[in-house]
Amino acid sequence: MTVKLMQRQLTRRQILGMAALQAAAAAGLTRIGLQSATAAEPATVDNAPAVVVGSGYGGAVAALRLGQAGIRTLVLEMGRLWDTPGPDGEVFCSTSAPDRRSMWFRTRTEAPLATFLWLDLVNRDIGAYPGVLDRVHYDHMSVYVGRGVGGGSLVNGGMAVTPLRSYFAEQFPTVDTAEMYRTYFPRARSMLGVNTVDPAWFESTEWYRFTRVSRAHADKAGLRTTFVPNVYDFGHMEREAAGTATRSALAGEVIYGNNHGKRSLDKTYLASALGTGNVTLHTMERVTSIRRTPDGTYVLTAQRIDDTGAVVGTKEYGCRYLFLGGGSIGTTELLVRARESGTLPALDAAVGTGWGTNGNVMLGRANHLWDTVGANQSTMPVMGIDDWANADNPVFAEIAPLPVGLEHWVSLYLAITKNPERASFTYDAASGAVRLGWSAAQSAVSVGMAKKLFDRINRANSTIYRYDLFGSPSKVFADDFTYHPLGGCVLGRATDDYGRVKGYARLYVTDGSLVPGSIGVNPFVTITALAERTMARVLVEDTAP
Repeated sequence: MTVKLMQRQLTRRQILGMAALQAAAAAGLTRIGLQSATAAEPATVDNAPAVVVGSGYGGAVAALRLGQAGIRTLVLEMGRLWDTPGPDGEVFCSTSAPDRRSMWFRTRTEAPLATFLWLDLVNRDIGAYPGVLDRVHYDHMSVYVGRGVGGGSLVNGGMAVTPLRSYFAEQFPTVDTAEMYRTYFPRARSMLGVNTVDPAWFESTEWYRFTRVSRAHADKAGLRTTFVPNVYDFGHMEREAAGTATRSALAGEVIYGNNHGKRSLDKTYLASALGTGNVTLHTMERVTSIRRTPDGTYVLTAQRIDDTGAVVGTKEYGCRYLFLGGGSIGTTELLVRARESGTLPALDAAVGTGWGTNGNVMLGRANHLWDTVGANQSTMPVMGIDDWANADNPVFAEIAPLPVGLEHWVSLYLAITKNPERASFTYDAASGAVRLGWSAAQSAVSVGMAKKLFDRINRANSTIYRYDLFGSPSKVFADDFTYHPLGGCVLGRATDDYGRVKGYARLYVTDGSLVPGSIGVNPFVTITALAERTMARVLVEDTAP
């Protein structure tokens, strides 16, 4: 993206913030409001008025609004700043040729698709490194999360969907729905840079033939499809197709980061936060525990790690206001460990409960030979099959790309089902580990709902499922991972109605752990809007001198 184009799209504070990120990276991540792990550390606790843990959607909102309020704020991020080109001249590696930049301290990639034609053609051996994508494993479920400044915004497909109003009200009965849809959802969409594909370009371009084929198959089954917005710049994508911009979405980039075109948080909320001059960002620092001193100060212990994963130091930070934005997994694990180990014993029993997968299930269908999906596919989804109004079997299915550079006749989907199953986190005192009690039987509920929808599509089109994508000849539905972890510190249960954690003053949750296991669509716009609502209330009521 050229500087001139950036200036048209970004505010002055965002440009200042991005310049700060770039200058800090060039200086070794030690100056201009950004610090990285080093072996040297002061012996005393570093204090700041406010600390934000995590730089994903909820953490980024908190950092910006605190900075705008003039409150000196420290953001602690366990991943790295993705702003330095690798040997190939790009910041992120490609999906088709992953290297050590792809995965968080793995020696082999762990992509959602395990095989193609039952062959191990997808994953690659890599060197261990603090890569951008992590797959956190529990019994019977694993969770994809982004690692780096910007969290999940670096690795998701950018689908910026506002949930169905009636379902939001069902999930959050104590939240003013009218206010959310009047004020906070529009605010979130504006800050995130949400836009929509040009319908005329969509209908004509080869890059979305795969979506049009799936739309036709859904239509033949009597099912509704709908366009969904995205944070990828569709103007840039059109220029990619025309050959006037460097390709990213049209070069297969997505799960290991996009080098161009995508409005990730480091270009929106976090750039604006650093632009206030009141926010400092520390990278490669992993918060391991929280305690509170008798005077009400929160003290966080953070491990400083290097590019090998080695702990090179331990640091303590103190603050009056603590905002947890480490995501459904990170925040919940921290609080469950704090309650059960006795450092925050007054946390409510609801902490660690109400967790769900947003009903995620991935599957593929085999098309007829005449239904070609195209060798060229954009990595940014723009359409979904919307059968959520079906009271007997509510499902929203993202029409997903499978860009391998050749014709494969596969229609791929990420289904979001209305799975009512929820799980809880428990603490193992012997190991200090936090465990998730999700079961295979709970995943099977989502599979059953997805199967009902896609059996209908297959019957209408005389097609079948693909059996070669998920590692086992008998595995049609990938139900052992989620891209949408939700819950664990549910709004109105573990917290009050504004994310204030019960039992402790000036302790807040701003991330996906507030959402009770399901929201019916890709969740990051909802997480962002809820965080905006929390910060608007907190800054008025809790931070007065």
